[in-house]
Amino acid sequence: MTNSLHILCGKGRWKLPFVAEGSAKEPPTDDDEAITRSLAGDLAAYEVLVARYSAVAHRTAALLGAGDEAEDVVQEAFVKAFRHLAGFRREAAFKPWLLRIVANETHTMTRSRGRRTDLALKIGAEPELRAPEDPEGAAIATDRRSRLLDAVRTLPERERQAVVCRYFLQLTEAETAEVLGCPLGSVKSRTFRGLAKLRKEVGDELS
Repeated sequence: MTNSLHILCGKGRWKLPFVAEGSAKEPPTDDDEAITRSLAGDLAAYEVLVARYSAVAHRTAALLGAGDEAEDVVQEAFVKAFRHLAGFRREAAFKPWLLRIVANETHTMTRSRGRRTDLALKIGAEPELRAPEDPEGAAIATDRRSRLLDAVRTLPERERQAVVCRYFLQLTEAETAEVLGCPLGSVKSRTFRGLAKLRKEVGDELS
């Protein structure tokens, strides 16, 4: 029986067509089980993956340039991930595979509209800094954060993407390579160049 799954994602709700099979089961305990059950037609299992990775997918889209359209990018990415789930290499991790789809969707969106990709760094996507207990310390922390984010925005796109993945999203070098679709050596060199430029701009803010 053909049906459609309504998945809550961020502010909205979106529909994903599927063939419904089976009955309600206990939620999957890990990604591998969720993928296996999703491929078998258990869309409640795919909802678990959506709930587990919606926040990081949205953050990735925003940081890589989607801005206010990050929600649309994430929704499309989850739909494409489901449609291509059968081609997912089971020995790999689901998270970087999904984030590569998010990164590709973000790039397609920004390129198709002829806009220069830019970081849409919002409060929820900013690097965490230790909250000071006094007003003067709070003002200093806010200034440091502002300077750091301004400096990140000025990096060339490839270096910015590498820095964002490694230090804003806290991905490993291997995960970053998979997300950006480039060799591990490129991740290392882009990250090194990006950090070197940031140090020239903000100095101690990186420590």
